[in-house]
Amino acid sequence: MIYNKENKTITTERLVLRIFEKSDAETVTKLCNNYNIYKNTLYIPYPYAIDCALSWMKNHVDNFDADRSYEFAITDKETGMLYGAVALSNNQRFNNGEIAYWIGEEFWGNGYATEASKAILEFAFNVKGYHKVYARYFASNPASGRVIEKLGMVREGILIDHVMKEGRYEDLIHYGIIRP
Repeated sequence: MIYNKENKTITTERLVLRIFEKSDAETVTKLCNNYNIYKNTLYIPYPYAIDCALSWMKNHVDNFDADRSYEFAITDKETGMLYGAVALSNNQRFNNGEIAYWIGEEFWGNGYATEASKAILEFAFNVKGYHKVYARYFASNPASGRVIEKLGMVREGILIDHVMKEGRYEDLIHYGIIRP
């Protein structure tokens, strides 16, 4: 992982993680206007319109500069193609944060979420100096759990019927890792 502070980019073997640009709104809308993305995420609405993308991206730079959160577009290193997003919250009071991600369905199964999340974990520990990073996923989305396990996170517990999605309660499975 190579972090470029000036450009706010993280480069990995296959990916460049960068700040979203207004010109990404159309692609974000296309990727997120997908029922399978919606059902596996806590906050992405469905249907997903371009206004959703623009509103979501509006404060990314300010949040990054204020060390509130870091939202990165996951892009192909060679082509620049946008695959999804990875984010890291910053709870400064407790020196920890949550990793969250989504990948467009057409790009599932290529390891992009894992590669991007590993880079964000390294960013959290080595650049931002976090003590702990955590992640959570719906019990109904075990693929997300496999990504989290590949980061070396340890299962910390299950919050039973913790959130409601589409009129039914979902368990949230929590994982975490302490800085080595």
